[in-house]
Amino acid sequence: MNKRLRFISIIALLLAPAALSAGGRELPVVGEEAPVIVEELEEYEPDIQQVVFIPKGQWLTGVSISYDQSTQNRYQFLVLEGLSGDTYSFKVSPMLGYAVRDDMVLGLKFAYQRSLTKLENADVVLDTENNFNIDHLYSLAHNYYATAFMRNYFSIGRSKRFGFFNELQMMLGGGQSKMTTGVGDSLSGAYETNFKLDVGLAPGLVMFLSDYSAIEVNVGVLGFSYTHTKTLKDQIYEAHRRSKFANFKINLFSITFGAAFYI
Repeated sequence: MNKRLRFISIIALLLAPAALSAGGRELPVVGEEAPVIVEELEEYEPDIQQVVFIPKGQWLTGVSISYDQSTQNRYQFLVLEGLSGDTYSFKVSPMLGYAVRDDMVLGLKFAYQRSLTKLENADVVLDTENNFNIDHLYSLAHNYYATAFMRNYFSIGRSKRFGFFNELQMMLGGGQSKMTTGVGDSLSGAYETNFKLDVGLAPGLVMFLSDYSAIEVNVGVLGFSYTHTKTLKDQIYEAHRRSKFANFKINLFSITFGAAFYI
């Protein structure tokens, strides 16, 4: 028994300097610690293709125009009776932007708005005992606005023709208006100047008609507005009015349409 063990030990000592390999890995030598095998793993990068809707370096320019006019002749609505007059409102807003990186545009908007109201007569009837009359009302207002905006674009699927944008904007502006009521000795008038600050979020939809032209529609959703108005009545009485307003819902009356050109 002892001879057999001695023979096996001699064979092991003779084979100790040799390194055996199997499957590309080095086998440990009898009586020595097994070597640590460290394999480098290749970095896995998922193949995700992102569609660039507005590439970096592209210029954006466009304009939106709105016009509204109405005429009433003895019109009746709720508490208003015998409403007769004409009104119109006009607004033009050019814009210019630049893509500082893919799908991100920084830019400026400028706007001018003019509105005119000529009201010949209107009766406000609350009940049989409470009613009053407004006649010969004339109002003219001019307003100017400048807006800085930032847009992020998102394509619909892999389409490069239809996409969404999310616009963050800050607007500063002001204007003046005058209003008169009555005629002759009952004539009374007021002159107003105003300042306005708006900060808001206006998402929208863009549809390319060609490689360089598109139609845009957006709607105001979130925002904060501050207005300060100074009124001088009959060149004697002075008054100040301040208002703050926060909006956290979709405002269907703030939907705007416009044409844009991507150069």
